[in-house]
Amino acid sequence: MTWDGEPALFFMPGWCSDRTVFQDLVLHFCAYHRTLALDWRGHGESGSPKHDFGNEALLSDALAVIESSKARQVIPVALAHSGWIAIELRRRLGLRIPKLILVDWILIEPSQQFLEVLKRMQDPDRWKDAVEAIFSLWLQDVDNPRLINFVRKVMGSYGFDMWARAAREISKAYAESGSPLCALSLLSPSVSVLHIYAQPPDPNYLTIQQEFASSHPWFSVYRLKARSHFPMFEVPDEMAIAIEQFIKQR
Repeated sequence: MTWDGEPALFFMPGWCSDRTVFQDLVLHFCAYHRTLALDWRGHGESGSPKHDFGNEALLSDALAVIESSKARQVIPVALAHSGWIAIELRRRLGLRIPKLILVDWILIEPSQQFLEVLKRMQDPDRWKDAVEAIFSLWLQDVDNPRLINFVRKVMGSYGFDMWARAAREISKAYAESGSPLCALSLLSPSVSVLHIYAQPPDPNYLTIQQEFASSHPWFSVYRLKARSHFPMFEVPDEMAIAIEQFIKQR
């Protein structure tokens, strides 16, 4: 890290979310790292666009934040499917994005069950049940009031249009790239990547990533001692340590 706190950490929330999801981590890092965080268009405190938009527009939002910040180097900390934007930032900006930190993301090809949920989210008659099913999965065995409030109140405040848009763009990204691991493998030159996650708890998911890491030394994975899709509410200190150790690696 340089004297001016660079590379900057760029906290990027997922769809139907906002930057408050990273509040604890931003507070931790801002004392000795330059930190950036954004609300995507149509989210949080950003204005509501008049027209439809997708991942390309989110990429434009991210690029605008980076250029406005005048940061020389930026490390995205991308929650879930904002990882697609992080990958594209590396592709566009090259060495200005020296590392990627991905948080709780489906890095392999998605299951048919997940793809079906995304289809239901795009159906005006079934989207509410689909979103509720996702919320229930994320909050299973969770008793953290702030986390529950974030999912139910913040994410639950978005309507059909945004959830359908999110589902469409997520489905499109997987259809075009196959999986995030595949997309990352195509980056040239390769970039150092850390995936930190809590869900799913299935040990096979960790094994797949560890096996991938054994043949791709630029990739590493860290399984957090948390239960939910939003481990930053449960174990912010553990996350911060893992991130800091990764940043310091040469």
